[in-house]
Amino acid sequence: MTAPQWMGRISYNGRVFGALPGRPPGPIGYYHQDGDLVWAEFTGGPVRTGRLTGRCSADGVLTLAYSQVMADGQVVAGECVSTPEVLAGGRIRLREEWRRADGSTGTSWIEERS
Repeated sequence: MTAPQWMGRISYNGRVFGALPGRPPGPIGYYHQDGDLVWAEFTGGPVRTGRLTGRCSADGVLTLAYSQVMADGQVVAGECVSTPEVLAGGRIRLREEWRRADGSTGTSWIEERS
């Protein structure tokens, strides 16, 4: 039996991500992984609560769907592709290309907390 493609690659299980250093505080995300399945809970900054779920490819790229309730009560949903960059010491920075259900798009950066 051969090992699945994701074995031996980046694992997001137990990692915590937040805003880049020097940026205003934002949500903090708590990530979990089981095989290629990835999910997270996040809260903080303008986000009261949020969830994401998706898959991790063999190269560590995450393809995700998310939903969140903002501090102002707005409910936001969308999808995101997060591309990892492994930093010195093994921490991960994610470049997130997102698209909301309302059609708006953008790029966000988050970084693993030490």
